[in-house]
Amino acid sequence: MSEIRYALCNCNGTAALDAGALRKALSDGSVVAGEALCRRQLGQVKALFSGSNPLVIGCTQEASLFAELSEQAAFSGDLRFVNLREAAGWSSEGKDAAAKMAALLAQASLPSPLPVAAIETSSAGATLIIGPLEAAIDWAERLKDRLDVSVLITRATAGELPSRNDYPVFSGSDIALSGHLGAFAASWRQTNPIALANCTRCNACISVCPEGAINYAYQIDLDKCKSHRACVVACGDNRAIDFARGDTRHTDRFDLVLDLSNEALIRTAHLPQGYAAPGRDPLAQFEAAHQLLGLVGEFEQPQYVAYKEKLCAHGRNSILGCSRCLDVCSTGAITHDGDRIRVDAVLCQGCGGCASTCPSGALRHAYPGVPDLGLRLKVLLSAYREACGPAGGTAPCLLFHDGRRGRDSLMKLGRHGRGLPARMIPFEVHDIAAIGLDLLLGALAYGAAQCLVMSDTEEPETYLASLSGQIEIGKTLLDGFGLAGLDGRALEMFAEDDAQALENFLWSQHPESALPAASFNFSEDKRTTLGFVLDHFLAHAPKRPEVVVLPKGSPWGDLAIDKQKCTLCLACVGACPASALMDTPDAPRLRFLEKNCLQCGLCVNTCPEKALALVPRLLLSAEARRDRILNEVEPFHCLRCAKPFATKPMMEAMLAKLSGHSMFATGPGLRRLQMCADCRVIDMMEKGDQPK
Repeated sequence: MSEIRYALCNCNGTAALDAGALRKALSDGSVVAGEALCRRQLGQVKALFSGSNPLVIGCTQEASLFAELSEQAAFSGDLRFVNLREAAGWSSEGKDAAAKMAALLAQASLPSPLPVAAIETSSAGATLIIGPLEAAIDWAERLKDRLDVSVLITRATAGELPSRNDYPVFSGSDIALSGHLGAFAASWRQTNPIALANCTRCNACISVCPEGAINYAYQIDLDKCKSHRACVVACGDNRAIDFARGDTRHTDRFDLVLDLSNEALIRTAHLPQGYAAPGRDPLAQFEAAHQLLGLVGEFEQPQYVAYKEKLCAHGRNSILGCSRCLDVCSTGAITHDGDRIRVDAVLCQGCGGCASTCPSGALRHAYPGVPDLGLRLKVLLSAYREACGPAGGTAPCLLFHDGRRGRDSLMKLGRHGRGLPARMIPFEVHDIAAIGLDLLLGALAYGAAQCLVMSDTEEPETYLASLSGQIEIGKTLLDGFGLAGLDGRALEMFAEDDAQALENFLWSQHPESALPAASFNFSEDKRTTLGFVLDHFLAHAPKRPEVVVLPKGSPWGDLAIDKQKCTLCLACVGACPASALMDTPDAPRLRFLEKNCLQCGLCVNTCPEKALALVPRLLLSAEARRDRILNEVEPFHCLRCAKPFATKPMMEAMLAKLSGHSMFATGPGLRRLQMCADCRVIDMMEKGDQPK
């Protein structure tokens, strides 16, 4: 493995930087330390571009400068950046932050995640502008030379169409819009009798209308119109006016959409790429138009989510089970598709909320993958423990945040406030929705004393609800193991939009203790990772409970059965996607393997007798790995050959329901119900009392 080089800077003496301690901690690499590496000491960094070994620069502010220099030097190594100044050096505890700096540098030294499949989209610039006449036409005139524009007018009480017919103009209401960059489908109902695509704008209809019901946007005010139809005659062979056109729906496809409506037509928390809904604010409209101009061409994005259909617990036999991914998705990328789900990879923006809430692991966050995040956590916390420095390497607090608003908030703390405490290590993810139970509990197993998740008021409610549920499950588990004393608040989500309140909250955290670090690695399979975590907790827990009662929505649990209702029809066995429910070939017996249960509810929803109920819990004894009998009944034997072919409760229920039917009112009919399939046919042929 190539030796990693580190270029570190104390930013003109303003950031605490113990170069000696870091050289000792980063024993697998060489460290170049300076005071102004981006200015007067730039030559020291340029010299590092002569080799091909990976280079980590402890500054993000001048990333563009260093990247440009590496290109000029034809640097063939891997160039990475990490923010040491705001995250550690600019802190009132900066002198004690060497351990944190070593951890951040160790994490930055890891190679990038392996590439995943890419989704290709293309946009030729066909743009639909939707909105009131004046605003829509104004933007169409500005953009017509750079985009292939079409206009859909939603209101035309004032203004007029342009004198040149440079682009299609439509009018309509009841607009439906769906899709994504390069593939938007728009449909609308044409309420205006004048088809603007056929109109020559000769104004003949306006001249002859006795009520003045037609304006220069060529919209007819139907409240004023008295059905003289003089306009139809004046239009003549152009046939642009047709009063029978009211319910006609038009459909077309576009690459981009600029929606100037007061209320956006697409109302997902995260809008699809290629769709802009700036409302009536002129500045927002300008920014939206500028953004759309950059969305012409061919584009690639990672396939963020991998879907294993056979693990999915969404449905069986048209009966709905788990729908957590649909409930949490903020882009509408996940839709119902019979017994399965469908994931639109282009609409997906990689938040990871679906994967973090999926109980079976059918949905997996592929980029970045959970094993990649787990490796980052493991390396980060290991380096922190082993680093030297006055603060030692004990009781680290992980601060999870996203790479947009969360990062900006922390940068401001470093610039204008006390910064972050020495023990608080920021851990950036693409979106906090990707933080699931496996990541949070895995971090505690790796030696974190506390995991804080920073949110804000702009985060979609579905994400917050899902993450709150995950944290509640985690807290319940820690309390059950007697590990809540890690900090008292080992897992917590918070939202502080005010900078001072955020600073006060972060500095009020005082984690005291952490578990010994686990050695396992995160698995692609979520339940396998959680199994490793729970085993580690049990090995170090003050309590060793047999059962931990969990809140609703937990991914583990038992199944309660009302034996008086259950006829042992075994419909639940066919519905179970995880083989938690099993039959017994040689006897009417229902078995249950608790460790496999996802608590998806498919069996409960499928049961015709409503005899089943979910019991969220974590069974920690060996019984969880052994199947047990939920119910067994006496078999029912054929009246003719004595072969068992059903269960007694099932037969009794069937006889009770069918005894009043005319086909089974007589003795032979009821008797045949109690025969096996073969004997029933033989009996009918012998008696000859069936119609042929």
